[in-house]
Amino acid sequence: MFGNDRMAMRRYFYEAWRKSRAGEALIPLQQIIVAVIRQHPEYHPLLESDEETLERDFLPDHGESNPFLHMGMHITLQEQIGTDRPPGIRGHYQQAVAKWGDSHQAEHQMMECLGKILWEAQRDNRMPDEQAYLECIGKLLGR
Repeated sequence: MFGNDRMAMRRYFYEAWRKSRAGEALIPLQQIIVAVIRQHPEYHPLLESDEETLERDFLPDHGESNPFLHMGMHITLQEQIGTDRPPGIRGHYQQAVAKWGDSHQAEHQMMECLGKILWEAQRDNRMPDEQAYLECIGKLLGR
């Protein structure tokens, strides 16, 4: 939807949150984004600040995590679970929720694997390895 346009994606998060706070109607994607934002009150001040934070780099070397990446990974997981792609991810998710007792916590655990697989794919200039992804989650589940 946004391609590689980091600013457009970040503006979309800002706009969805602004519309939600103003009580304006949201389209389905904005509803998903707002639901994820609501689960992360620590990001509310960022999304309510001026737009110069859109250009900010969040550097892991400085102990920072990227809130847009974090929320985007939640959305990615929810899309994967909804479509069961890669095949079997929905079952893994259901087991993760049962293990950790909370869907948000389950997503956070699974995001560790998602981040690892995406990083490896980017590093090696290839598509993400879906089988390795499912195996990583399986290990988290004690398989």
